[in-house]
Amino acid sequence: MPMFQPVFRTTAGALALAVTCLAHAGPTLDTVKKRGYVQCGVSTGIQGFSAPDSKGDWQGLDVDLCRAIAAAVFNDASKFRLSPLTTQARFTALQSGEVDVLTRNVTPTLARDTTLGLLSVAVNYYDSQGVMVAAKLGVKTLKELDGATICVQPGTVTELALADWFRGKNLHFKPVVIDKYDEIVRAFSAGRCDAFTSDKSQLAASRTTLEHPDSYVILDENIAKSPLGPMVRQGDENWLNVVRWTFYASLEAEEFGLTSANVDSQLKSANPNIQRILGVTPGMGRNLGVDDKWAYTLIKQVGNYGESYERNLGMASAMKLPRALNAQWRDGGLMYGWPVR
Repeated sequence: MPMFQPVFRTTAGALALAVTCLAHAGPTLDTVKKRGYVQCGVSTGIQGFSAPDSKGDWQGLDVDLCRAIAAAVFNDASKFRLSPLTTQARFTALQSGEVDVLTRNVTPTLARDTTLGLLSVAVNYYDSQGVMVAAKLGVKTLKELDGATICVQPGTVTELALADWFRGKNLHFKPVVIDKYDEIVRAFSAGRCDAFTSDKSQLAASRTTLEHPDSYVILDENIAKSPLGPMVRQGDENWLNVVRWTFYASLEAEEFGLTSANVDSQLKSANPNIQRILGVTPGMGRNLGVDDKWAYTLIKQVGNYGESYERNLGMASAMKLPRALNAQWRDGGLMYGWPVR
């Protein structure tokens, strides 16, 4: 007799075992459930993404993603806590287990995915790196900044891309490196640097906080592309799936017209895609290790991606940023939710 007996004798048997394995929660999900809340790492304050409002409550696209994860895991979007992290501290906080997930602005790169023990999950905002200057300087193009002082955060892809761009053009600049984002904005407005480089969405957010917003110009040119999204630790595919599919469910919800206002009535929909998303057809939640109503709850309590974008970054917000690349794929954007099936 052979010493090894194959376990998977039939396709049905293999599928059943696979489903059983998938339904078992991974270490991070177990830890989060036992603790009673999800701990998310966010920025130290970027309007539209993660920043406290006038009441001290943190709001933004990245905060909404954290709330959505909490809704998916606990059926309660309030079961989360935030850790404001600088660019220098963010990866260490995730590596050490201080936070369960980074829902702050992080650009996925090959080096980060292969050297930090971390993994990029998805892109929840497509951005580009730009430069803001005082209008009184009369600067119209990036090349006019040859020899200028430029404020930039350390330990970021932004810092590296800035150096690459100037080196590639055989131009020179003097970096003014400041760790905390709010401090770098103050330094720029105080005139410590001629220009300020960051993601264009962040520059737009920062401009709204300045005393005279119209006195500053964001140049049209781009230094680099800057996709942004959440990160988790390597080695826990179950938690990776929980975070990834929370985001994709919010995109699928928007595509199929599911909103926080109509999600209850849509429980009666005959559309099989909607039935799977809302848990009317069971199984999707079990495979993640959460309740089958996970997506229903996050849509009900947080809203779909479009709702989150509109209140935090869109025309209903102070930012007033058009969807552009962050529109749904059918509307000419890059947002393309993977099928919940």
